[in-house]
Amino acid sequence: MRRHGLAVLLLVVAAGGLLPEAHRIPVAGATTADWNPHSFWYYPWGRSITHKGIDIFAKTGQPVVAASPGLVLYTGFNDIGGQVVWVLGAKWRVYYYAHLQHTACHAGQWLKAGETLGAVGSTGNAHGKPPHLHFAIRSLLPLPWQYQAGKPQAGLAMFYVDPDAFLTGGSLPSG
Repeated sequence: MRRHGLAVLLLVVAAGGLLPEAHRIPVAGATTADWNPHSFWYYPWGRSITHKGIDIFAKTGQPVVAASPGLVLYTGFNDIGGQVVWVLGAKWRVYYYAHLQHTACHAGQWLKAGETLGAVGSTGNAHGKPPHLHFAIRSLLPLPWQYQAGKPQAGLAMFYVDPDAFLTGGSLPSG
């Protein structure tokens, strides 16, 4: 019975590696000039201590699209991210889209890469700031090679993928 459970677990983990992955800029019409590539894991960064993503600046209402295909896990509101969408994609990664003006998807929906999921806004702690999309990628599986002793929140760093590297192809993580 125990072997069966382990086999099922390994099958589920492997399935995440079989899903297709895309590397699409999640704001329609945006280019690499619309974000600071050095803002990922910037410290100090307010209540969250480190900036765990990149901010892609665009006009309010600009479409936000799925960076990679996946299953919408959650749409809703929180104080920091404002209107947010969480999408589970390949390699057991959760794509986090925050500060949206509004959402255009729902939990349980499958999104194709490039499909609209919302619009750029300034909700949550971005209220009163220039409109932008906060884009982060969290790995549900640890990426131990990203641990750096002495780095702020070093343990958490093992669970985040640099969105700039993901989108530009620079040093793409293998996990």
